[in-house]
Amino acid sequence: MLSTPEFWVLVSFVIFIGILVYLGVPGQITAALDARAERIANELAEAQKLREEAQALLADYQRKSKEAEREAEAIVRQAKAEAEAYAAETRRKLAESVERRSRLAEDKIAQAEAQAVKEVQSAASELAVAAASQLIAAQTKGTVADRLIDDSIEAVKDRLN
Repeated sequence: MLSTPEFWVLVSFVIFIGILVYLGVPGQITAALDARAERIANELAEAQKLREEAQALLADYQRKSKEAEREAEAIVRQAKAEAEAYAAETRRKLAESVERRSRLAEDKIAQAEAQAVKEVQSAASELAVAAASQLIAAQTKGTVADRLIDDSIEAVKDRLN
């Protein structure tokens, strides 16, 4: 048995393990593994904390996004209402303007008609005076006729004007 190589491999392995135990290598390995396990646990805790913060931020941003959408919808509704009110006011003002211009045009037409009637009446009266003076002049002669013609012309002018 002392002559077999397996025996000496076993002896040297046992001596190697003994030296390792004597030097405290398993404690160091255990301490290193414990430190690494603690570091991993801390990283996991930090990752969990960061995940919770990210979820809180996501929820906050989603809430703010919904609020912004509601505000945007309210602004759009208000803008539409204002645009409709402005359009209604513009239509009302346009209708008033058209009505006012129509009245002005009708007034101008009425004035033009009145002026035309006056001019026609004036022309007719002048023509009537001229015709009457010619008729009276043709039918009457002498100084009495002249006086009568002048008086008649003046009377007709006074009545027509």
